[in-house]
Amino acid sequence: MYRTIVLAYDGTLEGRLALREGARLAQICQSRVYLVAVVEISPELYAGDFGAVYAPTDRSPEVQKILDEGMERLRRMGLSPEARLERGAPSERISSVAREVAADLVVVGHHKQGAFARWLKGSVTTDLSNALSCSLLVARLDVPDEALFPSRAGTG
Repeated sequence: MYRTIVLAYDGTLEGRLALREGARLAQICQSRVYLVAVVEISPELYAGDFGAVYAPTDRSPEVQKILDEGMERLRRMGLSPEARLERGAPSERISSVAREVAADLVVVGHHKQGAFARWLKGSVTTDLSNALSCSLLVARLDVPDEALFPSRAGTG
């Protein structure tokens, strides 16, 4: 059903739930898996003697660690994922990767936010649902280890 799955991963609890649910679907469908982590470019404002200065913060090392963690989790689940570290707006980069790899499904986590935060920052999920030409799963299910690691079932 799903031949190629893109898993968007940010290392949060919601991201881990999405990783597990997406991984389980990949196991069932024997899908190719692309794990995507995005370094969001957001300048920081510093005030100095000559006015405001914008200096972008490079979070690449931190996001690379998150990506490496996700890759290790997927490998332990018996998958052979490909990693993609992207830079830019999350919805743009995730949808771009999905198009590039001809994804059938994109899996993301659900981050709850209030109306003001959603208005101020927007919603990655909403942006993705408008941009993608494939299915989008907003994962919330807590997939148990027994489902992900069948060889561990019954061992203690």
